[in-house]
Amino acid sequence: MSVDNLIEVRNLRQTLSGQEILRGVNLDIPRGETVVLLGQSGGGKSVFLRHLIGLIRPLSGSIKIDGEEISRLSERELEPVRRKIGMLFQDGALFDSMTVFDNVAFPLRERGERSEKVIREKVAHSLELVSLQGQEKKMPVNLSGGMRKRAALARAIISEPSCILYDEPTAGLDPIVSDTINRLIRRLQTQLKVTSIVVTHDMISTNYVADHVALLREGRIHFTGTLSALHSSTDPVIRDFIEGRSHEID
Repeated sequence: MSVDNLIEVRNLRQTLSGQEILRGVNLDIPRGETVVLLGQSGGGKSVFLRHLIGLIRPLSGSIKIDGEEISRLSERELEPVRRKIGMLFQDGALFDSMTVFDNVAFPLRERGERSEKVIREKVAHSLELVSLQGQEKKMPVNLSGGMRKRAALARAIISEPSCILYDEPTAGLDPIVSDTINRLIRRLQTQLKVTSIVVTHDMISTNYVADHVALLREGRIHFTGTLSALHSSTDPVIRDFIEGRSHEID
């Protein structure tokens, strides 16, 4: 494994409900950079992310994080790996019965932190990083869509991960709120020195946050390279995706 890569995936295959979703995915995630994984809706991007934190086991293939093969680890063995990775789920996945404070504090308490002083300090710091100071007592139902995403992001970063996974972070948000989330992704990469993987089909978001881009098509990586290489490509598949062209109805 290259010391420059935090994550290396080789020949990853997965079948769900009898359908082959991932057909031999190969992808390197450089340490400290933001990689955007593009692809059509339902094309396996979110499934790929869930493999990286062990929520789905590969049918076959290899996933190495910091040089450690994780695809065959037990739940207990996966725990230290998961501590390195924070995930922002597509819907935020906040607990509706908990306040913002308790949602953000949840990972610390789940991992055995007993000092309420430490918990308060870390929650305050995480909320400050996502500009949600003063919202600790609110319930998720009283938050806007963008605030829910930011609260979920505060929860994802409270354990100081070395990598953050973003599953469609701007889905369902208006352009102004989407811009806020995009700026946060960039800011957190700089401030926390994290590696980021952003799953999206949003080209505006891609253009703002990406250092590298990968395009998942028909269960395989069709393209990987820099943002400028993506935009300069003459590959018709890439051009159609960038420019939003469909050939299904001609």
